[in-house]
Amino acid sequence: MHKVFVTGGTGFVGANLVRLLVQQGYFVYALARANSNLSNLKNIHNVEIIKGDLNSPDLWQRMVDCQYLFHVAAHYSLWQKDKELLYQNNVLGTRNILAAANRAGIKRTVYTSSVAAIGTGESVVDETHQSPVEDLVGEYKKSKYWSEQEAVSAAAAGQDVVIVNPSTPIGPMDIKPTPTGHDIILRFLRRKMPAYINTGLNLIDVRDVAWGHLLALHKGKSGERYILGNENLTLKQILDHLAQITNLPAPNRTIPAWIPYSVAWLDEKILTRLGKIPSIPIDGVKMAQHTMYYDASKAVRELGLPQTPVYIALKEAVEWFIAHGYVAKN
Repeated sequence: MHKVFVTGGTGFVGANLVRLLVQQGYFVYALARANSNLSNLKNIHNVEIIKGDLNSPDLWQRMVDCQYLFHVAAHYSLWQKDKELLYQNNVLGTRNILAAANRAGIKRTVYTSSVAAIGTGESVVDETHQSPVEDLVGEYKKSKYWSEQEAVSAAAAGQDVVIVNPSTPIGPMDIKPTPTGHDIILRFLRRKMPAYINTGLNLIDVRDVAWGHLLALHKGKSGERYILGNENLTLKQILDHLAQITNLPAPNRTIPAWIPYSVAWLDEKILTRLGKIPSIPIDGVKMAQHTMYYDASKAVRELGLPQTPVYIALKEAVEWFIAHGYVAKN
């Protein structure tokens, strides 16, 4: 039984990956902070929780018996106040764990980057595209770019590191939930989306993302990146899918981006000083002004990345959120 070390295993993508690894016969050591919510890993055999964080100095000792590392963990925040936290966890944390893996003799690492690190273009972009870092919107995207550079540098120095860049995963077990695709779903379910802005996302079933990680372990090339994505959909198309799934009406009018931007600016710059929890991040509105469309054909061709219809993932995400009390019952 191969032993693997997984960071971020309590989170959305990580928990789905851990379940897949166990199903495929691996024993998983899952790194988790002392205050982590472990509900996603309950009642799973062949998983051992390792207490610590990405910047722990003794990480290499924790993974000496493992053959492989999946570095999935990242701090995901679109709030501008979290700039230093993003750098500490995403950039320095990645640097530390890659060094630990090298010291521990890990044979191969799969590093979870993001399409956020690639940026956007005028149309659909693939792995060959790279927006200048100064053009990446928000501190989260910049932190993922610099984190990915840590992986690129490690691979260039001879460490076996494969990079995967998920787009927007959709599906069950997003306990936080993430402030992109699932925020859209929850706002729709809670009837807090009376209108929409013209934007678009690439969506993929989170189980396919998990498979993409495992396939990258076996088939990926060190130092290369693979976009894990599926369908490019406008926000209107996503909302229409949700309407069909739930029998709730989809919003049918658009609003200019300056309206949510004004709300976000007031929230984040003014009302937070008065103790209010902001509801819309400025950087989130800025991101939505660009269609985030990606071409995952390299991962499909070279890794065999599955392409489950996104409608199925949206339906299961809706069912999971309702079943777990994220939406008030009428």
